[in-house]
Amino acid sequence: MYTIMLKAKLHMARVTHAVLNYEGSCAIDGELLDMAGIRENEQIQIYNVEGGQRFTTYAIRAEEGSKVISVNGAAAHLASAGDRVIICSYAHYDDREIEQHQPSLVYLQEGNDVSHTSNAIPIQLA
Repeated sequence: MYTIMLKAKLHMARVTHAVLNYEGSCAIDGELLDMAGIRENEQIQIYNVEGGQRFTTYAIRAEEGSKVISVNGAAAHLASAGDRVIICSYAHYDDREIEQHQPSLVYLQEGNDVSHTSNAIPIQLA
């Protein structure tokens, strides 16, 4: 049996562009893609912290070091430049893989600079 688990997350990325007349996708700084372990053309989920929209698209590589997060095509109706978003990818893992699995978490600050990375989401306290 396979279970779908969080594979990677870019937490609190700032949308730099929303381009309606472009092939659908989300262009992400290549360094951020590599750091998170998200592959080009991989399906991603985007959660818009500002408006609550949640949508699916795929990742494409933007110029390394550019800090670009560009929501393109129809998805540009769901995010605007300046919005904070959480970008996640998921994968299927079998029971043996789950025992060793740790997601790749990249936390971003203003300007899409990396503040820190982790492999575990903190426990939520009451």
